[in-house]
Amino acid sequence: MQRTWKDVRTGLASALVLSALALTPAQSADPQNGGTYVMKLSTATVNDHQHEWLKRFAAAVEKDSGGRIKAQIYPASQLGAIPRQIEGTQFGSIQGWIGPPEFLVGVDQRYEALSAPGLLANRAQAARTIADPTVRALMLGLGANKGLLGVGIYGVGPSSIAMRKPVRHLAEFAGMKIRVLASPFQLEMIKRMGGSPVAMSLGDVLTALQQGTIDGALGSLSIDTTMHYQDAAKYVVETGQPWISVAAVLSKKWVDELPADLQKILRNDAARVTAQIAPFTDTFFAAQRKAWTASGGELLSLPPAEEEMMTTEISSIGSDLSQSKPELNAAIELVFAAATRNK
Repeated sequence: MQRTWKDVRTGLASALVLSALALTPAQSADPQNGGTYVMKLSTATVNDHQHEWLKRFAAAVEKDSGGRIKAQIYPASQLGAIPRQIEGTQFGSIQGWIGPPEFLVGVDQRYEALSAPGLLANRAQAARTIADPTVRALMLGLGANKGLLGVGIYGVGPSSIAMRKPVRHLAEFAGMKIRVLASPFQLEMIKRMGGSPVAMSLGDVLTALQQGTIDGALGSLSIDTTMHYQDAAKYVVETGQPWISVAAVLSKKWVDELPADLQKILRNDAARVTAQIAPFTDTFFAAQRKAWTASGGELLSLPPAEEEMMTTEISSIGSDLSQSKPELNAAIELVFAAATRNK
């Protein structure tokens, strides 16, 4: 359908409004005079577990604060690309963000520790390891010196690779261009699997798959379904590595300026929502497998012996790549020790 100049102007106006929302700090009125504190919450996805976490958190905070905090939720990257969302949270123009901690590696490289290949083998171990007090203390404590307050972290599920062509054996990954995050661990993992890693933002993946710029994309099956990758890459290879987790962070600057009772409400509600989100996340993840096949996609697995060989090959990546980085290495040792305790 042909767009008119009026349509263009309307679209530009909407974009400018959203940009202003992302860049302008929330105005906090004095609650003693009947005002409210605005809490803008952002994520890159929509209608998934991350969006659900935000909705539950927003409802809890509004209720427990007696309306003194008013939440506004912006899913589907309405407030900009993920790096802009994170920067906004650091500086206080956005009050909260949720997403995989790998996106926070630019803030602190230790955010990548939980996504070390070979760390986690199954859902039960992942849940116990992420809930381990040493792991929680580490992950929620990161970013405090860079404007972020960690308030929640939970496991989602294993990674998989959406492919344009079927891959049933490890050797078939040789030379294949696979999209990854700008993550040293993911880059090295694809290399050790024989492929060629290509760092790419989420918004560019579907087009790259459609055009054949890449052969596949490492990620979560929940992303594959919601982004409709099956239109271009109908084969998902369930490699199981690395495990995907999600972190929720608030703007430390904004939280520090709130009254003490509201700060406590934010922390308590975030912890409660995080503890309660697991059943929804597990059900949602399982539903995506059914949704994928129902929409014409196929789920593939490597032969057990080849999967075991792959896991052995990639399990030392975290240790190998952190040898010259003492803080990251200590974090890797901590999470692997926790995973061993929680098998």
